[in-house]
Amino acid sequence: MLSPSLFTPQAWQDALEIVEYIGTDNPEAASRFVPALEETCAQLAALPSLGSARTFQRKDLKGVRMLPVTGFEHYLIFYTTTGKNLKVLRVLHAARDFPTMFKE
Repeated sequence: MLSPSLFTPQAWQDALEIVEYIGTDNPEAASRFVPALEETCAQLAALPSLGSARTFQRKDLKGVRMLPVTGFEHYLIFYTTTGKNLKVLRVLHAARDFPTMFKE
C-alpha cells in the first residue's frame, strides 16, 4: 500500500491524475498502475541508487533521481533520498517538459 507520507502532495496528485487519465481509455491498465507504482517504490526503498541522477538548476533539487514505473516505462518517478528516507517529488509522463516544470 502506498504511503501518502512517501509522496509530496504534488506527487500524490500526479499519481491520482495518471490513474484517472489511463482509466478513461483503459480501466484495466489503470487498475495495474498503482500496484506497479508501489512495486517500483519498494524497489527504490531497497536500492535508492537504481534511478539515474538528474541535474536541475534549482539548488533544492540537488540529488534528484529518476526511474520509470515498472510496466509503465513512459511514467517517471522523480525522487530524493536522505539517509534511508525516500521522498517521491513527482510522477510524470516522459513526454512532459519536466526540466521546465522543475524550474518553478
